[in-house]
Amino acid sequence: MANYLAQFQTIKNSCDHIVIAVEDVSNLWPTVKDRFDERLPFRRASLNNKTRNPVFVENLNAEFILTTDSRLRSRFPQEQSLFWFREPYATVVLVTCEDLDEFKTILKPRLKLIVQNDEREWFIVFVSRAHPSNDNAIKSAKKVYDRVQVEFSTKKRERCCKFDIHGPEALFWEDLESKIMDCVRNTLDRRVQFYEDEIRKLSEQRFMPIWNFCNFFILKESLAFMFEMAHLYEDALREYDELELCYLETVNMIGKHRDFGGVEHGDDHAALLNPGNKPLSQIVQDDSFREFEFRQYLFAYQSKLLFKLNRPFEVASRGYSFVISFSKSLTSHEHKLPFCMREVWVITACWDLITASSSQYKAGLVAPDIEKEFYRLQGDLFSLGRVKFMRLAYLVGYGNDIERSPVNSASLSMLPWPRPSVWPSVPSEASSEVLEKEKLILQTTSKTKHFGIQRKELPLEPTVLLREANRRRASLSAGNAFEIFDGHPSMTDGSGPDGSSKSPNSQKKAGVSMSRTFSSPGNFEGSPDRPMRIAEIHVAAQHALQETISDEDLWKSLSSVEEFEKKYLELTKGAADNYHRSWWKRHGVVLDGEIAAVCFRHGNFDQAAKSYEKVCALYAGEGWQELLADVLPNLTECQKMLNDQAGYLSSCIRLLSLDKSLFLNKEREAFQAELVRLAHSELKDPVPLDVSSLITFSGIPGPPLELCDGDPGNLSVTVWSGFPDDMTLDSVSLTLMATFNADVGAKAVRSSTAMLKPGRNTITLSLLPPKPGSYVLGVLTGQIGQLRFRSHSFSKGGPADSDDFMSYEKPARPILKVFKPRALVDLAAAISSPLLINEIQWAGIVVRPIDYSLKGAILHIDTGPGLSIEKSFVIEMESCANLSQTEPDTPNSFDSQNGSPTANKQLEQLTLEDGKINFPDWASDMDSVIWVPIWAKSDSLPRGSSSVAPPRPNMVDGMRTIALNLEFGASHNQTFERHCSLHFSDPFHVSSRVIDKCNEGTLLLQVILQSQVKATLTVYDAWLELQDGFVHAGQGDGRPTLGSFPLAVSPTSKGGIIFNICLGKTIDENGAEKSESIVNIRYGISGDRTSGAHPPVAMEYSGSDASRKDLTFRSVLVLQRPVLDPCMAVGFLPLPSVDLRVGQLVPMKWRVEMLKDLEDKEISKHNGEVLYEVNANPENWMIAGRKRGYIPLSKKQGSRIVISVLCVPLVAGYVRPPQLGLPNVDESDISCNPPGPHLVCIMPPALSSSFCVPV
Repeated sequence: MANYLAQFQTIKNSCDHIVIAVEDVSNLWPTVKDRFDERLPFRRASLNNKTRNPVFVENLNAEFILTTDSRLRSRFPQEQSLFWFREPYATVVLVTCEDLDEFKTILKPRLKLIVQNDEREWFIVFVSRAHPSNDNAIKSAKKVYDRVQVEFSTKKRERCCKFDIHGPEALFWEDLESKIMDCVRNTLDRRVQFYEDEIRKLSEQRFMPIWNFCNFFILKESLAFMFEMAHLYEDALREYDELELCYLETVNMIGKHRDFGGVEHGDDHAALLNPGNKPLSQIVQDDSFREFEFRQYLFAYQSKLLFKLNRPFEVASRGYSFVISFSKSLTSHEHKLPFCMREVWVITACWDLITASSSQYKAGLVAPDIEKEFYRLQGDLFSLGRVKFMRLAYLVGYGNDIERSPVNSASLSMLPWPRPSVWPSVPSEASSEVLEKEKLILQTTSKTKHFGIQRKELPLEPTVLLREANRRRASLSAGNAFEIFDGHPSMTDGSGPDGSSKSPNSQKKAGVSMSRTFSSPGNFEGSPDRPMRIAEIHVAAQHALQETISDEDLWKSLSSVEEFEKKYLELTKGAADNYHRSWWKRHGVVLDGEIAAVCFRHGNFDQAAKSYEKVCALYAGEGWQELLADVLPNLTECQKMLNDQAGYLSSCIRLLSLDKSLFLNKEREAFQAELVRLAHSELKDPVPLDVSSLITFSGIPGPPLELCDGDPGNLSVTVWSGFPDDMTLDSVSLTLMATFNADVGAKAVRSSTAMLKPGRNTITLSLLPPKPGSYVLGVLTGQIGQLRFRSHSFSKGGPADSDDFMSYEKPARPILKVFKPRALVDLAAAISSPLLINEIQWAGIVVRPIDYSLKGAILHIDTGPGLSIEKSFVIEMESCANLSQTEPDTPNSFDSQNGSPTANKQLEQLTLEDGKINFPDWASDMDSVIWVPIWAKSDSLPRGSSSVAPPRPNMVDGMRTIALNLEFGASHNQTFERHCSLHFSDPFHVSSRVIDKCNEGTLLLQVILQSQVKATLTVYDAWLELQDGFVHAGQGDGRPTLGSFPLAVSPTSKGGIIFNICLGKTIDENGAEKSESIVNIRYGISGDRTSGAHPPVAMEYSGSDASRKDLTFRSVLVLQRPVLDPCMAVGFLPLPSVDLRVGQLVPMKWRVEMLKDLEDKEISKHNGEVLYEVNANPENWMIAGRKRGYIPLSKKQGSRIVISVLCVPLVAGYVRPPQLGLPNVDESDISCNPPGPHLVCIMPPALSSSFCVPV
């Protein structure tokens, strides 16, 4: 089967579509051929993939070929079975006939013979040539077509269709395409099954000695090619993937030695996208293929299918992985391959993948993450080709033109040298080239950066090239390093042939080595065993590469330094641009730095500065200071050449801000000297500059400086200087930011000239009186010559022995606090317990100075509504120590702030003038209390409550407000305002209850007195003024029945008084009826003003107890008729004895009866009628009658009436019945209002025949 490889490849190249055979029985094909060809390709088709799932394909290519064509008739049976994919997928039989007898005798037997082959998929197209005007011809053709359908079509499958040449064609072409697709689908399924069976048989033999990969390959690729022709690209790609896995498994089998390939001319250029690079017959080897060509062949077809699937991203992804893995294979066979074959192949492979995938990729058609990943892969391919290209350039002697940057050093120093079996030698005719190369090497000098910065250059080689090349020479050993380096010990460190010292032994070895000047060309051809010099190595590599590289563009890029830089920039820019459009933007910025290095070397400082700025921003943001120290001097030099003074100064500051270990001290001093020189000499206009990374500042460790409003002060600030030497500042300004209000602007604090030493410095600034609030450090600004600097960096104090400690502080610590007046003094009410209302009481105001003198303070007092100050009495002011000693157990003790009592107890009487009080001098620095006589007035009488409903205290009714405004300070510029709330209350709360009803009709009324103040109350007398309907029993003077006076009531306790009353009519002297009862209480109070309620101020000034005046308290007491004396009765009448059922009308009846005459009792009526209302749960009952109305009822005793209402129960079970209410009659006048029985039993509705369903 392997002999058919050439034919197989020829068939693949010539056949890229399916074939549909045409059996022209009636010579119709020339007539209909053009119309059939116009339908190609098939725009939409449904085929089955390998797993027999339907797949819709578009633009399926096909070709109609007559069965008599030589392309179909010249095939041998073995070829037909081997290359079955090119056989017809359907057979179209073209027939026409207008005579039924002719069909039976001639056409039918012939058609039977044609369609008897079961392996072919066929169908018949009956062509009707009858003209529309010839009815007989149309009828005859129709009869013949009907007979054809009967003979060749079945119920399972319709195999006939009719094509009317002169009729409409739309329906015919749809039917034709449908039948063709059915045939193609069936044929494709049958052939896929055939190939799978054959492939399975061969797969089972792959570990046997008879295994032949070529046979397996032809079957496998035939199946893949058949899928490709059918536009089933996914299945074709899967076959090639399986073929690759099987091949790798075959290649790695132990015991079989195979040639790798890649030694022919042109193999250095990758053929990853060119499957026809070499014929298969040229790469076959025994029973398999050479790995070098065949793996590229497989990948080329995979890429071809991926491009047809519009997946260039996957081509790039697979391509990058393939290049990496195949490069390892090239490494393992490198000793058999041409010199640097691996590097050249990788470069061409990356370039081909980049070109093909980028041309096929269309932006915006994939998801954003896929798009970014695609550009990342493009960048990786560019970077890989760039590194390999730099390796070739270094080998041919362009190493001095490659920037020794960290990225290039990291890439090249980890890339091994080529490992040929023998390192190439210098051709005999290349002596002039060697001398020219040596001159260039000797002319090369080390590069010195700006400011005289000298650094050891980073290596671009994994090991010394001189040693590696000579070690691989066949006639030399690797042990004598001194001989290898031509007697120059300095070259053992990788410094090259331009070492600074010359060994004396070099004179002794003149016969076998050249002198350092390399001036004698005669020695070049002297001895073949002489170690090669570095110039000879470069020339030998260049000639060897010329033999290896077949790509003219690649060789041109290595022909000169200019062409090398052109290609180098192309690869670097390509990688950087793609990285910028992907996730790896930092890689793009780093490569921008490599582009900047080339621009810098050629004097394009503008472009170099733009790229260097991006690189420096990246390194600074990531904190890579060592990398920043390598690039920043170049940016500084570019800015100097461009006369960018602001950028140049900023770069000098950034150089000074880097870690001290990165530069020598003299280099850092040079940075500072350049900064000072520009600031004082060359700058014409002021230049602003941010030095936050070099100068940091913070407050002095410890609590913030605390000032009062209007007070001056000095603020000390710690400043860390990162300059290596002393720096003189012409001026320094510090901005303080207010934290209490964002709208308040910054306040600047200025200072004169300051000298900053390296490390820690302390600067003292004078503060003008700032506004009250808390301040933090804002911005430190200053000026050095024409340079205006600013710093935003805050630091916090470090250890005492650390002068260069700097760290950012978050959040900023307050550095200054300026207190408002309210923070210097506190005013509060002395007591929180209630005072007596309608009596003159002492109200205490506590004054607490907080570390601030109140000398000469003035207090303004303004009372709110319902409160007044009694000006006839003096105001007292006493120290808290005196008060606390008098009442040590008082919760509100008024000790001084530090808790120590004052030795001199002070008490002074003050007067109120225009609402103001002047403080005495002794109260300027100690806590004190001001006692003000006030009077809270209330015109309404308090109302008592029933013992059943306990009283609810209402704090709002007795609350009064007093406004305080304190002016203090040296010029009374400090103010403090406070509104204090004072609570006033009646001495008692009165509640009453009837405790007994005697047989003679008298009632015992108990009046309960509850104390509402924090003082002892003594009741001396009490009498009761009754309302209409009640009279006093007994003597009738309204006094209690028992003489229990005096009665003492302790704070928050209760006391009771019993009165004897009875029902009756009472009219006062004026003949008016009383609606309310009033209880009068004469009492006395014993309390202290430091605790709460106390005797009125007038009593304190009256003197002895003999002249004491008792207080009187009056409270309204509402009495109601007792519930044991009703005037009306309401009764629920029994329900009917029959069972109550759902939906049945039920009369509900209530009886209302007068129990006594009502001449003296007025009941709400409407024209002599009483209002009634029936209430029921609507979920349980429906009221059918009138549920609300008026009934006539006489006011005479014994009158009665029955109220009846129809109701309908709605639910079954025990439910509560409706109940009757009298809305206009008070409940106390009704004897009872029962809701009827507790529960009423409601039965379910009776069964009805209309709801029965016969079984």
